[in-house]
Amino acid sequence: MNGVGNANAGVGRAASQVHRFLNEVWRLQPLYVSLYAILLSFVVGGVLISIIGVNPFTAYWALLRGMVGGGDQIAGSVARSVPFIGSALALAFAFRAGLFNIGAEGQLLAGGVTAAFVGALSWMSDLPGIVAIPLILIAGTMGGAIWGGIPGVLRAKTGAHEVISTIMLNSLVLFGVRWMVNSRDPVVLRDTDSTVPRTDPISETAVLPELVDSQPTLHVGLFALVGICFVVAFVLNRTTFGFEVGTVGLNPHASHYAGINVNRVIVASMAVSGSFAGLAAASEISGTNGFFQPGTFFLMGFDGIAIALLARTNPVAIIAAALLWGSMLSGAPLMQQEADVSIDVVRIIQAMVLLFVAADAIVRYLFRVRELDQSPFKATSIEGAV
Repeated sequence: MNGVGNANAGVGRAASQVHRFLNEVWRLQPLYVSLYAILLSFVVGGVLISIIGVNPFTAYWALLRGMVGGGDQIAGSVARSVPFIGSALALAFAFRAGLFNIGAEGQLLAGGVTAAFVGALSWMSDLPGIVAIPLILIAGTMGGAIWGGIPGVLRAKTGAHEVISTIMLNSLVLFGVRWMVNSRDPVVLRDTDSTVPRTDPISETAVLPELVDSQPTLHVGLFALVGICFVVAFVLNRTTFGFEVGTVGLNPHASHYAGINVNRVIVASMAVSGSFAGLAAASEISGTNGFFQPGTFFLMGFDGIAIALLARTNPVAIIAAALLWGSMLSGAPLMQQEADVSIDVVRIIQAMVLLFVAADAIVRYLFRVRELDQSPFKATSIEGAV
């Protein structure tokens, strides 16, 4: 009898392990949707490339080599992806609070111009790098946080929808920064010694250390933004504030009755969201450009929306999604050079990724991917039978 009991116990343990494995696999369903969306986008892009008379395999091979064809290409692709991590994280954090932050573009500009202004101050050159670098990063982070917090305050105090207010604030900071950088009479932020509109170069002591001399330069800002992703994942999943953010995002009315200060969470979420964009901008100013130009962050905020959706607002998954996004943009010039395919094809593929991720019913229908709540792997179905 003991032998039979031990055998039943062994079968029970094995069944339990199988059950846990199947449920883990099932929880990866959102990842499958994103991967299938990427695949479908490249298929559609291949059809478009064929229509213009180019072999899509030739074009994609050139794109791949431009992305990861060698050490310099890999470093350049990673460097191109760094600011996308911050802009996507800004969008993802706001999404968790039920807020649609369209203002990452403006928050990048606010953070970038603040970092450039502080980095170019005369007394910065007297500071050691261990002090100057944190200062310029903090300045950019604060600039983005302030610009992100404004629509949060408007939403909490007046009910103004953050989509409208962030779009208007994008325009406000865009044209304001253009004027400050372009103006010659009076001179506000323009470097009068430069032939192109830009701010004065930042102090050499405020430049982030270089990791690889690639194009663009890969700098240690990568570690800061990747580390922030893991910190955010911990905060959202393991802290009281993260619980409040998620609860408000699911149901602000129930959160209010549960004793959560909803307005405080909204303002804090938008400010934190903007701070991530500001940090990304500051790292680009300090690590890549060394000065600020208004066109530096063109479309980067809107790319962040696509990356955040592709990653399903998962802070850790944003790292991989941003690497893919930046790598594609980095490899596009070689595809244009060798296959005579416009760089805009990459933008079309990226737009298709966003379309298929947003309209995931198409992907689920084509690849027979079911919703998570339709999982057949119930605890009682295996363990109870044993």
